[in-house]
Amino acid sequence: MERKAGVLMHISSLPNERGIGSMGKAAYEFVDFMAEAGLSLWQVLPLCPTSYGDSPYQSPSAVAGNPYFIDIDTLIEEKLLKPTEAKQYKLAAVDYAAVYFERFDTLRKAYKRFIKNPPEDYETFKAENAFWLDDYALFMALKEAHDMQAWYTWEDEFKYRTADMSKYVEAGEFHKFLQYEFFRQWLALKSYANSKGVKIVGDMPIYVAHDSVEVWGNPKQFLLNEDLSKKVVAGVPPDYFSADGQLWGNPIYDWNYMRDTNYDWWVMRMSMALKLYDIVRIDHFRAFADYYVIPADRTDARVGEWRTGPGMALFNVINEKLNHPAIIAEDLGELHDCVRELVKETGFPGMKIMQFSFDGNPNNDFYYTNYNRNCVAYPGTHDNDTTRGWFEALDDYNKSLVRRTLGYDGDAIAAEIIKRLLSSKADTVIIPMQDFLNLPTSARMNIPSTLGGNWAWRSSAKWVRKAKSIRRLLEKYDRL
Repeated sequence: MERKAGVLMHISSLPNERGIGSMGKAAYEFVDFMAEAGLSLWQVLPLCPTSYGDSPYQSPSAVAGNPYFIDIDTLIEEKLLKPTEAKQYKLAAVDYAAVYFERFDTLRKAYKRFIKNPPEDYETFKAENAFWLDDYALFMALKEAHDMQAWYTWEDEFKYRTADMSKYVEAGEFHKFLQYEFFRQWLALKSYANSKGVKIVGDMPIYVAHDSVEVWGNPKQFLLNEDLSKKVVAGVPPDYFSADGQLWGNPIYDWNYMRDTNYDWWVMRMSMALKLYDIVRIDHFRAFADYYVIPADRTDARVGEWRTGPGMALFNVINEKLNHPAIIAEDLGELHDCVRELVKETGFPGMKIMQFSFDGNPNNDFYYTNYNRNCVAYPGTHDNDTTRGWFEALDDYNKSLVRRTLGYDGDAIAAEIIKRLLSSKADTVIIPMQDFLNLPTSARMNIPSTLGGNWAWRSSAKWVRKAKSIRRLLEKYDRL
């Protein structure tokens, strides 16, 4: 493994005048900035469509791409849209409601022109992706016909897939067009990044939403009741950070069924992820070792039980069929020994978060002097406050503890922590863009277990000014 460094910034955060970041000009300029700075890894959040709550970790599809990221200006250049048909916004936080009500109308105008004379590779794309695309397009067409209501509220013939759905196929064609445009634009951007020495680190949520094509299309893979409601749901138990635990509400996989089908769904999901990304970070990796289940009628996570996950058996199949893909294990939280053993057995690098290291214990695993090489180190992730915001929110005692631990009396805490991480033994260090820019709490991406106001941060192009200073740091710590 070579020493390297990267940046964490989601596509939605890129600057433009279209209300949300896209795979257009700013994305290519960001790659150019990374190449100039010597950063070799660009970590993004899940690229899947968002739904209620705007979270990329609760999606109607584990495989599809987010239509919001289709670059409108590219469609204008290709004569699929007229400039007057595309709304312009001031650069500000993402207003998901505004984008939702505008964007699909705009994209439908592009589709009407596109479908009159589609390019030759459109039919090829549909044929090669039919194994997931046909169901996804039908699912989205049915959701539109049901005012976007969850599939488990539909009439029985649609809920149980016994109806003649042929009349919805044409409506689904629009969603195939969206996926064609998404994959075309994303794969071009990824190819450009790779040509500049930048690899893409993607993010895979371990669970899927109940209101997703995966559960509707293959309910046998999940622990559901006869009426297809959830028997148990996912979450984590109460801990130091949350007295009630976290109730996520996702359905739980039927791991026995998945084992009996040789984990085919997971192989498919990982193979699709590897088309989008060079490296895959799996969120909540611990659930492959043991996972927490909560009765579906609970309103908090206080009552639940731990069950044994598939363990190495799943990754033996993935390694055999996909030639040992590059994976990062998100192994945060309170872990049982079986989780540590699984991470060790897979050989995947785990994660270290330096914000978690300031408890006065010199042997804290998250402190930069205690890292081993095979890990990916961060100041914080999308679920943490920005490093500046985190420090400013500490009380006087804990601010003093941070300073004493670092042996640092200055005010540039974020910059100092970045330097310490880059100096560590960790093969890989990834810095959120907000920390490179020393931004306050207002730039935070997500507060876990809250609805509203998350996933909305947008960046100006100020990162361009940071390229030379970042490069000097990477040279100093041998991470170019």
